[in-house]
Amino acid sequence: MNADVLKGGFANAPVEAARAFRGLLTVMARPGTIETLAGAVPPAPMSTAAGTLILTLCDPDTPLHLAGDWDCKEVRDWVAFHVGAPIVAASEAMFAVGTWEALAPLSQFAIGTPEYPDRSATLIVERVALGQEGVTLRGPGIKETAEMALPETEAFQRNALLFPLGLDFFFTCGDQVSALPRTTKVEAA
Repeated sequence: MNADVLKGGFANAPVEAARAFRGLLTVMARPGTIETLAGAVPPAPMSTAAGTLILTLCDPDTPLHLAGDWDCKEVRDWVAFHVGAPIVAASEAMFAVGTWEALAPLSQFAIGTPEYPDRSATLIVERVALGQEGVTLRGPGIKETAEMALPETEAFQRNALLFPLGLDFFFTCGDQVSALPRTTKVEAA
């Protein structure tokens, strides 16, 4: 095992995980909001925010899919050492990480069932930048409207129509994170 795998986890796991969890709850509860997530130093190409998210939400019982360039030995070894999450195919994943293009098509991920809508995947979409301008958002956690930069509009509109089924999304870039739950309605700007 490469010694670099041993690096990059939380220095003070209880405190850093609690802080990160609070940030993740905030962005999921308030779509369009951007928070800073720190603590993890994962191997490239994974961002600090995506690594922190995985350290916070994944464990040995959380199937994780690595898409595109994220499915590499360094990331697999880092996840195995720090989290122990099994690396699985997209159809079996509870969480998946990669670029928007690498995660396509979205239809390969579980959207839950009428009896268990919570058995759906959450996608961690690595972006070049996060922004609070772009499409208009409406729904729970948004006073009137919010704006957010998304990689496209139609996929998120289709996803919202599936409610209570559907996918949830985190968007990460560097140490920043934002989220789009399936309950949010997306309107073109």
